[in-house]
Amino acid sequence: MCDETSEATIVPSELSSDRPIGALGVSEFAGEDELLRVARHLMGIAEQRSAHLGSIGYGSTRAGDRVLVAVDRAYDPDIVAAIVKALRERGAIVDVMWKDSGPDRRFDEEDELEVAIRYEPWRNRPRRWEGDPKIEEMASREGYDLLVHGRGGPTGATSFRYEQFPWMSRDHFSAEIVTYPSEIIALSSQITWDAIWRRGRGGRVRLTDLEGTDISYSLDETYWDGSHHGWIAEPKRWYGHLFGHPTPPLPQADAQGVVKGTTSHFSRAFPQITLQIEEGQVRSVDGGGRYGAAWAEKVEETKAIHYPGFSRPGLFNLWEAAIGGHPKVRRAESIEWWSSGGFEWERRRSGVIHLGFGTFWRGPDEAWAAERGLAYGHLHVHLLFPTFVVETMEGEQITLVSNGRLTALDDPQVRHLAERYGDPDQLLSESWIPSIPGITAPGSYAEYGADPASRIYGSNPA
Repeated sequence: MCDETSEATIVPSELSSDRPIGALGVSEFAGEDELLRVARHLMGIAEQRSAHLGSIGYGSTRAGDRVLVAVDRAYDPDIVAAIVKALRERGAIVDVMWKDSGPDRRFDEEDELEVAIRYEPWRNRPRRWEGDPKIEEMASREGYDLLVHGRGGPTGATSFRYEQFPWMSRDHFSAEIVTYPSEIIALSSQITWDAIWRRGRGGRVRLTDLEGTDISYSLDETYWDGSHHGWIAEPKRWYGHLFGHPTPPLPQADAQGVVKGTTSHFSRAFPQITLQIEEGQVRSVDGGGRYGAAWAEKVEETKAIHYPGFSRPGLFNLWEAAIGGHPKVRRAESIEWWSSGGFEWERRRSGVIHLGFGTFWRGPDEAWAAERGLAYGHLHVHLLFPTFVVETMEGEQITLVSNGRLTALDDPQVRHLAERYGDPDQLLSESWIPSIPGITAPGSYAEYGADPASRIYGSNPA
């Protein structure tokens, strides 16, 4: 049940009393002009049901539209209020729902499993980034024209318009990030994708990273059959999050090698983890502190379960090698806290690749597992300095990412486009490069890898 406290605000009855009451009153926005300017920019971006920066906007909003903005208590209330005001300026009638996600706290190493792995239907216990099915059902039942909700994963299919809201903090909702030219992200993403889609068919990928990852896998021709999410000639909804590995079903999975890293989407940084990959699956987990130990337990638990979308038993199949596309994304200053959104936010930066192992979000395998009370979901390792090379059937090698730099940003077409908006050198440079000893900063990587948390959260923040 929800309690209506004003014409504009719907508050869940379980909302904790320690949330500042000012966070609930969004009828009148008295925030900063900069926030409102950024929010107004979103009203000019076409709606695509995308989860990815540069493709998220509320441009179809018209006078008389009924809009439901549904967020949790981790969001900065001034950002919510700015977007609400911008929607109302378009003539929309806007209600706001605040969902209680619990008090803010520091991350721990096992949070990724807590928010991503499920046994029951996701409707009963939604995961951290996805839209809440109960809120989606309410939007349908109450006849809203647009739902603004969620911050990751595929946007659900609904009868109403549905756009995400990924900007939780001011680190996310800056003019540099939100008003960055969408056309640059689109063109650089399509140039990157063309190397896979048009030239990679039947070839192979080698993916390495300066922190130690080295894997390879084939681009089997069967993955061009139209049955794989995001694998189409012009993946406009996935610009900024290109799928560098085919998505399930995966009858030809053959990734081999080793994956190493110290961050995931939604955990505290952990000692370097090592995943041994054979035949497309995680076969063993070494290191990684508590995150690695918990993941190893899940590997053992699920090793005999044959999920329908995979070619052999086991849950943790590689299917996601997502390539970030926005050069101005940076790590949140409050990265230690849940309300920062965690490292999930920074995987959007151009050239950062995050690897996902497990079932596809809300896919058939997840429904199948939930019906049987079996584990499902997927876990991540982030590659901050990857090199992604496509080797074509003819033997040509095409480098799409080089040590964390998205090479399409240096393409003459992209530079020419950037000139329309300003200085291409400034527009196409990364605003944030992780500070990691032995890679981009003085010191020993071995020492960093053993205890990255002290560097990231301590006196020498990344």
